[in-house]
This record gives sequence, C-alpha cells and structure tokens, in this order.
Amino acid sequence: MRTSIATVSLSGSLTEKLTAAASAGFDGVELFENDLLASPLTPEEIRARTADLGLTIDLYQPMRDIEAVPPKEFERNLRRAEHKFRLMNRLGTDTVLVCSSVSPLAADDDALAAEQLHRLAQSAQEHGVRVAYEALAWGRHVSTYDHAWRIVEAAGHPALGTCLDSFHILARGSDPKGIEGIPGEKIFFLQLADAPLMAMDVLQWSRHYRCFPGQGGLDVTGLVRHVINAGYTGPLSLEVFNDVFRQADAGPTAVDARRSLMLLQEAAGIAAPPAPVQPTGFAFAELTTPDAGAVSSLLGALGLARTARHRSKPVELWERGDARILVTTDPVRHRDGLALAALGLESPDPEGAAARAEALLAPVLPRYRAPEDAPLDAVAAPDGVEIFFCATDRAGLPNWREDFPPLTGPGTGTGTGAGAGDLDPRGTVLSIDHLALTQPWHQFDEAALFHRTVLGLRPQESVDVPDPYGLLRSRAVTNDDGRVRIALGIGPGPADDAGRAQHIALATDDVIAAARAFQDAGGRPLPVPPNYYDDLAARFEFAPGETETYRELGILYDRDEHGTFRHFYTETVGRVFFEVVQREGGYRGYGAQNAPVRLAAQHALRPGRR
Repeated sequence: MRTSIATVSLSGSLTEKLTAAASAGFDGVELFENDLLASPLTPEEIRARTADLGLTIDLYQPMRDIEAVPPKEFERNLRRAEHKFRLMNRLGTDTVLVCSSVSPLAADDDALAAEQLHRLAQSAQEHGVRVAYEALAWGRHVSTYDHAWRIVEAAGHPALGTCLDSFHILARGSDPKGIEGIPGEKIFFLQLADAPLMAMDVLQWSRHYRCFPGQGGLDVTGLVRHVINAGYTGPLSLEVFNDVFRQADAGPTAVDARRSLMLLQEAAGIAAPPAPVQPTGFAFAELTTPDAGAVSSLLGALGLARTARHRSKPVELWERGDARILVTTDPVRHRDGLALAALGLESPDPEGAAARAEALLAPVLPRYRAPEDAPLDAVAAPDGVEIFFCATDRAGLPNWREDFPPLTGPGTGTGTGAGAGDLDPRGTVLSIDHLALTQPWHQFDEAALFHRTVLGLRPQESVDVPDPYGLLRSRAVTNDDGRVRIALGIGPGPADDAGRAQHIALATDDVIAAARAFQDAGGRPLPVPPNYYDDLAARFEFAPGETETYRELGILYDRDEHGTFRHFYTETVGRVFFEVVQREGGYRGYGAQNAPVRLAAQHALRPGRR
C-alpha cells in the first residue's frame, strides 16, 4: 500500500520535511496548514517541489469548527472553505480533513451537522475536492468514529467521506471492529499513530505523546486489519504529534517512521519483507580507543587474556570463556577515549539477517576489507553502534576469528577453556551476559523499534530509574531464550554526558571470587555507599557475614520471583564501564533496584565532583 506522513510529524522547514519524507521512501505527505503558512514558497512552488521529489500531497489539513453551527457562522465557514478549496487546486491535492467541531457555538444536532456537511461537500465537489470528516476524541459533540460515520451517511454526498484516526479511536477505547461496516469507498483517509498507555487528558496525550506504530501500547495493527477488511485502498498515513520528534533531525525521524509502517504492514499481512533472523548470542563487543593501555589493564584485571591480533588492522582480541572483546586502537578518529563502537551478534543466517536489515531501511555499511578478510556484513544502529552478523566457528560460513592469528609470549593466553588457566581463582567468565547502550535523548523509541524490526528482538516493558539529576528510562530487548540481552537507556537530559556511558556485563559463576581477584589485580570497583548495605540487610535475610562480604567487595544484590542476582561494577574508562554478574535460579532482570545507587556513585566520580 502507498505510504504517507503528515508534515507535522517532522521537524524543520517545509522543504526539509519534504526532502526527509522523500529520502525515507514515502509516497506522499499530508500538508499541515501551519507548514504552508510558514513557508516562503508559493502553493505552485510547493506543488512543483513535491512532484520533483516524487511525492504527492495526499491530504490538506485541517479545517476546524465547520459543522452544526448557527447559519451566519456557517456562511462564514463556507466562504473560508471555498478559499481553501481554491488553494488546494493550486497545491494539486484533492482531499481536505475536516475535524469534528470543538467550538462552543456548535449544537448537539446531528441533522444540522449532516445538512451543513452536505453543503460543504457540494462546494468542495465544484472545485474537484473531497471532504474527509474526522471525529476528534475531544470533539464537543462528535468524538467517536461511528458517530462521525452516521453523520456522513446521513449527509449522503459523494464528495463527503470519513477519515479514521487510530489514536482518536483507540485512545477512547472504541471497538474498531465496527469499521468493517463502513463501505471502503467512504473511508477517504486513514491516519495512524501509536501512543504509550497513559492515564491523562486525551487532548494532552494526543498533542505531546503520540509515537509511530510499534512504539506504543495501542493495537494499531488490529485496527488496520479492520480498515483493510472494510475495503479501504488509500494510503497508510502517519500523523504523530510528539515533542521529541519535533526537535529531532527530520531525516532519521522519517526513516524511523517509514520503518514503523513497514513493520505494521508485515504484522497486518499486507506486505512480506524478508523474515526476521533472530540472533542467538554475542560473538563480540568492540571497543575503540586512542590508547589501549587503560582498557588493557582493565580487561586483564577482569580475567580476560589478550589472545590474538588482526592480521592487518590495529585490533586485538581479548577473551575468556565465550566472552570476547575486540580492542581497536585509533588515535585519529577516537580522541574522546574508550567507546563501544561495534557489536557482533551470532546469527543462524547472516546473509538473511543482512537482507532483512536492507529491506527495513538499515543498509549494509561500506567498509574496507582486505581480500583475505572474512566477509562480514554490518549495519548501523540509531546510536551509531555497528551491528555485525556473525557465524563464529561454524563450518561453511565466514568466520571472523580466522582474521585473528593467535599471539604467543608474555601477556597472552590461549583463549580456550577458562581463558587464562592460571587465573581460576577469579571464577569462570562464561560469556557476555548483556550490554547496556545509552541512546541519544531523542532516539530512544527509534532504537527500540530498530532492535525489534531489524534484529528481531523482543522489547520488554520500559522502566524509569531515579538518577540524581532526573529520571533514566530503560527498556530491554531480548531474543527468545534470553541469550541476547540489550538494555537500551536514555539519560536524564540532552546534555548529560554521564548518561551516554555504555556498559558490558560479563557473566560469571562466582562473583565473589571474581570481585576479589579483580581488586587483587589492581582493578578499581565502583565504590558503593555504606548506606546501601544497611538497607540491603533490612530488605533481605542473609547468612552471617554475607552482607559484610558484599560491602568489602562492592557487590550489589537483587532478587526476583525466579532467582537472585549479584553484581559489581568497574569505574568508567572513557565512556565505558564493565559489570560482572552472577545469575542464579533463573533471575530475569538487570538489577534495576540498584541502578540509582550505581548512577549516584558514577556521578560522584565525574571530574570536578571528587
């Protein structure tokens, strides 16, 4: 089906919005009146610009407070409407949105509303224009789609139909099943938006918190199925009012919007892109740094061994068990210190995963590769982290480890078994347990949708975590068996550099041994306030001396209905810190109860706060 987006959903000037929509692959736009009024372009120039970009103007919106008003007021409305119809002819669009009235002059009189809408449609038809009547969820007398349809049906004019808006329908709790009783040819337009489930005034909810389908809690997919079953053949169009989207760059927002419609069409059975290929584990995490000294010391203290080096690039492989960390030294491009640059995901079908990504607007990144290097495909996540699709040590598939000849000599290890055989007292590092990736403040919802649509991961419920300077929002995405866990976060504010830190959690079978060995090797755990342990002893029952051990080693503790979670953090190096975790009994969380303590401790260590 054709796709469209309202210009109000994007930031910038009208020309910037049109360019972004076209670049993202939309077929058309809804032209919001305020964007027209603020543009220096004439209607004819806007028409030519959209045509040059391959776009159509599918809807002009909105006209307000038209129907069920006193006669003199309606005559003024009709004159205003005729001016808009002539304007639409200049723009080259033939459908106008008329919202149900919120005017105090409007009467609760369906017959009068139908009569006046009939007259409006008659005038519109003379200009080659159609009128799509929409029920606003806060309309004065008409606030539901079925009520609006009854008025349209009573008006009985071929140039008058209805506009269905998923937010207005679902936010009021209306049953969308009744849409199938509306003839498809009388559904002139379909506007789509999702929203998080919130208990608040519906007008404020609508104006500030809408989001793209798949990013909220409304059943937009089910509604679309009902509309298609009714026989609708027009475009799927996004109309999203969102404070964050209106401040973010239009280009990435438009791509996110188009991707949401592609997911929606897939879920509704309208389109069939390449099937999702869910990752099965972590192949590696790649860190970049201008100087590998600090991170090498940190990795060594954590019990990882430097086992190999890339045959042609300044990249070292550190590993222990199945946990693998690549360290790339790049003093030119990465002057800001240590940062997480890439993530390797084990994929049952790397080629299929890349095809899925390409189809969902995440193109495979161009990258330099020597003829003998393994052909790995990677795409960019919204935060810029590169995602590689890997098949580690699997016969018949490209193996990235073959690019890393083993090292020998002092300071190196074999990378087999426990990693470094003389470090068994540390406890065994088993794997990468999870990654926590803090997103740019305006890309949190985009990141969740990307990991869901492109990577096939399942989003969990969002969690708000108190931070000393606001709230940190977090949402985990996982594969079906929990071997891939990525916690997406957003800092308390746009300028909060500490909130941009990323972290890698390593799984161990003995966190106490790992913490002792880490400190014995010169590692610096994140200092935990003593008050935390006093409260811990009040919340849980422990064996004698257990909390004292946790206090000594900086270990934090959590418990859910499935099991327990013990973990400690390192201090931050550059923009990265590590966590060592021990899950027991099927614990499913990430220690969210302890996050405020961790955040406060990290803030205390920032330069100028010691």
